[in-house]
Amino acid sequence: MKNKKTDSIQFGEGNFLRAFVDYCIQLLNENPSFSGRVDLVQPIPQGMIETLQKQGGKYHLFQEGVKGGKTIRETKLIDCIGQMINPYKDFESFLKLGENEHLTFIFSNTTEAGIALDTDDLFAGHPPNSFPAKLTLLLYRRYQKFNGDPTKVLHILPCELIEKNGARLKEIILTLCDEWQLEDQFKSWIKENQFYNTLVDRIVPGFPKENLDYYKKAAGFDDQLMVTCEPFFLWVIEGDNKLLEIFPVDQLENIDVKVVPDLGIYRTRKVRILNGSHTTLVPVGLLHGVLTVSESLQDDFLKNFLTKALFEEIIRSVDFDRQALEDYAQSVLERFSNPFINHQLESIALNSISKFKVRVLPSLLSYYEKNRMPPAHLSFALGALIYFYGKEVSGHSFSLKDDAANLSFFDEIWKDNSIDNIVQKTLSNTGLWDQDLTKIKPIKDQVSLSLKAISTNLKISEAYEVYIKS
Repeated sequence: MKNKKTDSIQFGEGNFLRAFVDYCIQLLNENPSFSGRVDLVQPIPQGMIETLQKQGGKYHLFQEGVKGGKTIRETKLIDCIGQMINPYKDFESFLKLGENEHLTFIFSNTTEAGIALDTDDLFAGHPPNSFPAKLTLLLYRRYQKFNGDPTKVLHILPCELIEKNGARLKEIILTLCDEWQLEDQFKSWIKENQFYNTLVDRIVPGFPKENLDYYKKAAGFDDQLMVTCEPFFLWVIEGDNKLLEIFPVDQLENIDVKVVPDLGIYRTRKVRILNGSHTTLVPVGLLHGVLTVSESLQDDFLKNFLTKALFEEIIRSVDFDRQALEDYAQSVLERFSNPFINHQLESIALNSISKFKVRVLPSLLSYYEKNRMPPAHLSFALGALIYFYGKEVSGHSFSLKDDAANLSFFDEIWKDNSIDNIVQKTLSNTGLWDQDLTKIKPIKDQVSLSLKAISTNLKISEAYEVYIKS
């Protein structure tokens, strides 16, 4: 016999949430003790709700990759979707979702820019523009429906990839309460809702672009919203074990959900090791002429370069159990080698400067602080990044996609013929790094050494050999 219903509202109907949260709910529903439904809300005017409605909320999930040395290809029909609402077309139905007495969870993934205060949002907006404003109005409807009943508060788990996502979302909602002059009792009720900081980790390429006949044959109907993903699944939620009493994800096999008092180290581990490896690899890989992450792990030069950067420098810069970090790093390399995921390096190259600042620079600086010497491979990656952005000099064929001011800056500095001057101007630009990196002379000298090797050798693999020997 099923337990009482445990319904959810999900802001976002994109590939990631459908391969992550909805997959998780689907697995829970296979246990007789859990009965969950997910009502989807389209968070922006353009989306996939209409297509989902035509498919009755059903779609196929394909898990493909290597896990623990074993190749996995599995298909699952996802059918836990309930109502599918576009608030831009039916705002009242959207608000009524908050009146569901079985509603327990709110999930979201509205991109990193989604959890932000929009001062143009109005209480009378039907709908307002931002996700926090829409959620505030839905919570207000729920508060009114149940007369502020403290037993009708919700568990809110944003999946946006920003630090302290739950705390930030709560802060914005409380700010909107003040701006809209909503009653103090509602603000007090909002504070009783549980806002969780979370970290999500799963590579989701989405709709398959190759070998489509295979997927169509595996699907039971003409599925326009099938989604592919890797087998790896990690969800870290900052909270206590009371959450697991209503959300028993710890009982599921093949996925890893951790409820911990502080997710800080998990975020650091992911940003430094997984995201940092991507960002370290991109300029070197593209200048080497390799196009995808998986191909990079098949190339001897790139595999050696990335492995040394990861195990000898990035891991050694993080204060955490060394074995745990190395185990995670091995899983990352296994994921990067996934032959079923066509992850283009050029797509990862988007906004590489800001990505390097957040994902790689902390490892580079921490390594220097610990060892009083700059890390050779991360410094080489920074040199390669500077060269990659000097497109008129490097002559590569890839598009540079970044802030216009950043692109203009590199266009200007590469008019200088002196590598030392180029490095000086780049590393002293506090607008890029939030600090003047030239104050750490050994790092400046190391980056100059790498850029000189890269700019004077036809192949970056040869430049690397010259640089390492110097």
